[in-house]
Amino acid sequence: MKKHSNSAKFASFKACGAFLLALVMFAIPSFARPAADPQASTASIAGKVTVRTIEGSVNNLAGITVKLTGPAPETTSRTELTDADGHYEFTHLAPGSYTTEARLEGFDPWIAKVALSAGQAAVLDASLQINTISEQLEVKAEATDIATESVSATSTVSEKQLDALPLRTQELAEALSFSPSVIRTHEGKLNFNGQTESQGMMLVDSAENVDPVAGSFAIPIPSGVIQSIQVYNTPDSAEFGGFSGGLTRIELKSPPQAWAYKVMDFIPAFRAKQGSIIGIANMTPRLEFGGPIVANKYTFFEDLTYEFRRDPVRGLSWPFNETYRRSFISFTQFQATLSPRHVMNVNVNFFPQNLQFININSLVPQSASVDYRRRGVSAGVSDSYQFESGVILNTVVRYTRFDSSTYAQGPADMEITPEGWGGNFFNNWARKANQFEALPSLQLPTKSWLGRHDLKFGTDVLYRTYGGDSVSHPLQIRAEDGSLVEQIDFQGAGLLRATSEEISEFAEDHWTLTSNFSINFGGRVTSQSIGRSLAFAPRGGLAYSLRGGKTVLRAGAGVLYGHVPLLAAGFADNQERVISMFNCSPLPACPPITLVNLYIPRGATASAPGPQDPSSTPRTLTWNAEAESAVSRTISVRIGYLDTRTRDLFIVDPMLPASGTIGVLALTNTGTSQYRQAELTAHYRPSERADVNLTYVWSRARGDLNALSDTFVPFQAPVIRPNAYGISSSDIPQRVIAGALVHLPWWKLIVSPVADVHSGFPYSPLDVLQNYAAVPNSARFPMYFSLDAKIYRDIVLHLPFLDSAKGRKIRVGVFSLNATNHQNFHDVFYNRASPLYGTFDGNQRRFTGFVLGLGE
Repeated sequence: MKKHSNSAKFASFKACGAFLLALVMFAIPSFARPAADPQASTASIAGKVTVRTIEGSVNNLAGITVKLTGPAPETTSRTELTDADGHYEFTHLAPGSYTTEARLEGFDPWIAKVALSAGQAAVLDASLQINTISEQLEVKAEATDIATESVSATSTVSEKQLDALPLRTQELAEALSFSPSVIRTHEGKLNFNGQTESQGMMLVDSAENVDPVAGSFAIPIPSGVIQSIQVYNTPDSAEFGGFSGGLTRIELKSPPQAWAYKVMDFIPAFRAKQGSIIGIANMTPRLEFGGPIVANKYTFFEDLTYEFRRDPVRGLSWPFNETYRRSFISFTQFQATLSPRHVMNVNVNFFPQNLQFININSLVPQSASVDYRRRGVSAGVSDSYQFESGVILNTVVRYTRFDSSTYAQGPADMEITPEGWGGNFFNNWARKANQFEALPSLQLPTKSWLGRHDLKFGTDVLYRTYGGDSVSHPLQIRAEDGSLVEQIDFQGAGLLRATSEEISEFAEDHWTLTSNFSINFGGRVTSQSIGRSLAFAPRGGLAYSLRGGKTVLRAGAGVLYGHVPLLAAGFADNQERVISMFNCSPLPACPPITLVNLYIPRGATASAPGPQDPSSTPRTLTWNAEAESAVSRTISVRIGYLDTRTRDLFIVDPMLPASGTIGVLALTNTGTSQYRQAELTAHYRPSERADVNLTYVWSRARGDLNALSDTFVPFQAPVIRPNAYGISSSDIPQRVIAGALVHLPWWKLIVSPVADVHSGFPYSPLDVLQNYAAVPNSARFPMYFSLDAKIYRDIVLHLPFLDSAKGRKIRVGVFSLNATNHQNFHDVFYNRASPLYGTFDGNQRRFTGFVLGLGE
């Protein structure tokens, strides 16, 4: 591991310290404001914060920040945290006009104004409404609402939406794919803003929740514990870092204040062939339960999910066309309300999983596929404490252990022909990874100087390490007639290990200049043991409202720095490839060429590569602009544009020698990518019982095709072609997404349809040697169209003589994926040497399932 000098690290701390000091010194004068006359401070404001669902049920919200601004004409503010019962109270208030507000991601904001007289005890209860808008960019009734919102666009899936969406597996990948800026390829990979999920980031309660080695979203979070999922197009907050692609943030629900339970999907589905039942197709029971251990003090929640699935893959013949999935998730939450100003949350997540034949398709039979095994645990603590001064200290600590491995079906040599794969997959790998992260931060009370300032600063300490091995056996490339044209052997131990240490500091200010104009600006300084010794990432954005808050203009720009993948840090320790070419005229075979694994930084050469630890970090420059307007009381329209440009991406590029037998498999940091997106969204909400969204997206994704995250994740590519710049594999220029959540007037039914139509994914024609035979990704699959729908009803139980049955519900319903049975092909015969070249296969058929649950 490369060690930076103490002077370099001191420089990063010194730069960050100066930046933080400037903001803190700016905040100090407001502390010197003289105290109010205690004889006049006799009034108070108290209340309770609850959430009311569309069905009418009410839950108390603990640990919610309530902000009080006033008295007018001053603009000072105070904040309080709600206790275990959702109560808050502001005491010793002087007479005057005050504004009280409570905000929570995934909920409509609550704002109330009151004029206090001397000695008055006002009661203001806040009832938050769950926001069911998929694009969380609402136009508020008052212009003052705009000033406190994020200046960047976010796509939000609320708890209510997640519960209503037509999802088959309840996996995050399914829910995220409904976001306009997220693309899920026919291979199941997620892409954010034109980059793979390995270059993005998923946060759970602000801490990283990804595979420490690959960076993929491989740590599951059960839907029952999620309060909201946010996908940021351009994160304006300097608090977020460690990614060059997209950001996904998950907020967890607090444990319930009254004991409750829910049982879902406890009846298995059976597989039938020719009129006979041949076994279980899938079984996915879920159990949720929790409540107070000590009233108003300690609460607990447990989510248990088991999953067994046998999924058929069209394009292969039964019974050799099924993938097998077995997984178990235990997510435990504990909340302690230590005082009205002090709340602590603890959660522990166990997530073992076994996947068999995970990559089969029309060209890859079970024998040539891969099995995947995962074992892991992630434990986190978040603590929020409010000082008497109003300063809030938030501390998040998370530890993750992530063990994973892949296995071939046997030791036979792998064969690649124009029709697909044969033999056994060539590579097995195993990794044991650990990650520790600590994030303390301070939120200062609102300060007054040329408007209002909300200041926040903090530190992010991240430690990642892994060890393992990657061992391969020979693979052969054969022509259509079966003759051997190329063989790749492997040499070396393949023992891998890497460690990374990062320290980041951030500071930001949300500056409300006027009631209709706000600016968010800040910066993040990062020092890495592998990567950049010093990286500064400024962020900024603004929001301006017109027409009394009915039209909102937003814009933002910033720099993002990602992590150095641990796969890059240990790249040189991978086994070397030995390539043997056959039918070399006039000889029957060419001398074998050995590709030595080397890291070659920008500006270096293969003959003088320099140090083998990466010294650069992927960097993204992103900006966006958008306008949103309320056309009428029920219709709003939003138009936006996004541009992201990333450089210093890690790419893998084989370099064959002009003469001799030694070449290089180079890892370089010269990769680039560009993503542009224009979006038009219309939102129609005629009442509380209906919500409709329609979004059109134009996008363009270009970049280097041999990104490390594509070549070695989730497993190593058998053939690594020379790198090329061109159309990205996730590029879909045209896309339309329509979704709704409607409470029908008949039989209390709820229906949630989602339609997705977009351009076909690109693919590359290849030749007999598996090299590009045309411009990469110049061909495309047919247009994709899918209509998914879910319809259900919650039936309230009324059992005579059993008071304990009050409030219990049974949910019954049905869902259908690809309800129109449209032929959405996921495979194509792409080799021009094959007589099947250009034939599409493996279409996705309609899938129908039942919804059945019991809870309260």
